[in-house]
Amino acid sequence: MGLGSLALAQPPAPAAGKQQEVKRVAIKAGRLLDVRTGKVATDVFVLVEGDRIAGIDGAAPAGVSLIDLSGLTVLPGLIDAHDHILGNPKDWSPTAYLRTSAPEAAFWSVRNVQVLLDHGFTVVRDACEAVGWDYGQVALRNSIVKGLVRGPRIAAAGNCISVTGGHGDDDVLAPGQALPRLPNIADTVDQISVAARHDLKYGADWIKLMATGGVMDPMSDFSLQELSEEQMARAVEVAHRAGRRVMAHAEGTSGIKAAVRAGVDSIEHGTVLDDEGAELMARQGTWLVPTLYTFQRSPAVAASLGSDPVSIAKMKAILPMQKAGFEAALKHHVKIAYGLDDDPDYVSKEFGALVAGGLSPLGAIQAATINGAELLGWAKDAGTIEAGKFADIVAVNGDPLADIGVMERVVFVMKGGEVVKNDLRRRR
Repeated sequence: MGLGSLALAQPPAPAAGKQQEVKRVAIKAGRLLDVRTGKVATDVFVLVEGDRIAGIDGAAPAGVSLIDLSGLTVLPGLIDAHDHILGNPKDWSPTAYLRTSAPEAAFWSVRNVQVLLDHGFTVVRDACEAVGWDYGQVALRNSIVKGLVRGPRIAAAGNCISVTGGHGDDDVLAPGQALPRLPNIADTVDQISVAARHDLKYGADWIKLMATGGVMDPMSDFSLQELSEEQMARAVEVAHRAGRRVMAHAEGTSGIKAAVRAGVDSIEHGTVLDDEGAELMARQGTWLVPTLYTFQRSPAVAASLGSDPVSIAKMKAILPMQKAGFEAALKHHVKIAYGLDDDPDYVSKEFGALVAGGLSPLGAIQAATINGAELLGWAKDAGTIEAGKFADIVAVNGDPLADIGVMERVVFVMKGGEVVKNDLRRRR
């Protein structure tokens, strides 16, 4: 079991010598969505004891506090399975991390996770970081568990493991100014073991591999495979032996297939997925986190956010390929989880992009609830509103099965039995 799973299962303990009183609350749900089936129960009560759901009933027990959400649709807390929580998400320049101090990245990270939580995302998987190289995402994960910072539960990847000059090589300086070799660079199978063990040593729940080139850097070609299949297989071996999982950034078809054959647990983006790759993913049970919206938003805003012209050209080149790749995933029934990979201000926009791409509204909601929980290995604790799970509960004004856009207007958020947002004024 990874540290993130331990963190999820063990909320902060009460102060020594104090008896912690278990709070009991009843939430009246006007419409309670069962995300497994799409069925809606009306005027029911979700009973909460401490940080867990005690049950669902037709009436509230006597003597408990009541939260009236009778005019709203109530759903489980949402899960963003691909984000980068450190640093400034509004600076897309290739040297952003070189100009961001560790303290500044920490302040941005606190802002980022609070924005995610305010949008109803009570769980986020950090998809690797390149700011500071000192595992700030792990420190943030642990600080949230301790109650020092308000934010979602975090499953944290380590560094972005890459070949020299690949998508995760953030040394964009001239040869005479080159940085010392960074700990995420691995050009051989044995170096992959070292990089993966380095991440595990410092608390990573996930190993992140750069299987292909990418879009946001000025050096790589997104269509080309970078890490070899043998390197990725070694990372999977090391991670799985330690009880952790592996995610692979993969845009081009050859890199997607190599990563799937190597045994990774999820493909991130998968933009140029073809039928052969999709069929392979479905057969292997490999997850896809497609991050559709960020590709759609990027070309129009990239220049104003400091992107390199080479990156902007790649954004424009890859976007037309997205539709066919996602349709291949749907055709072959690839398992899909929700992920943003963008500024948290836009985290809810992925719902609309998934539906526009061909998922049903229920399918998009499932991607951000039960599917995300299964991908992370947290299905016992998150993803649905059921007895025994964490009391992670959100509410929206409207029917998201009829209009997925209402998922952008979360008005109530409870995480672990604590109300962290209650903006019922927006019900009008």
